[in-house]
Amino acid sequence: MNGLTALHTVTATLNAATAALLLLGYRLIRQKRIAAHTRCMLAACALSVAFLVSYVTYHAQVGATPFPGRGWVRPVYFAILISHTTLAIVIVPLVGRTLYLALRRRFHEHEHIARVTLPLWLYVSVTGVVVYWLLYHWT
Repeated sequence: MNGLTALHTVTATLNAATAALLLLGYRLIRQKRIAAHTRCMLAACALSVAFLVSYVTYHAQVGATPFPGRGWVRPVYFAILISHTTLAIVIVPLVGRTLYLALRRRFHEHEHIARVTLPLWLYVSVTGVVVYWLLYHWT
């Protein structure tokens, strides 16, 4: 596997790591471990940026990859892909706003928007891994 073909695996790994950090960050804030929560969520943001760079680099070189699956999995794949793609676009400004409010120490507003941002961001991260798995490992 050369560097370019391995890049789609890197993007999936970054998505999976982001999902893990989001879950850990949620647990940490529930435990009132604010400094650890902050580090965790900033790391999730950094991994998401790395994901975006990796994803754009890969698709700029390779283009779109057609889904090879047939039968019942095909509509399931496209339903997941469409919801993932739509929410991936929506999540960018939500994450930005949530981060902005936290950095400005506007915690009441941060908490309010984070209740929307977290589940959507988690969904996008997890479905990114599912899309990768279906596209490259489904047999």
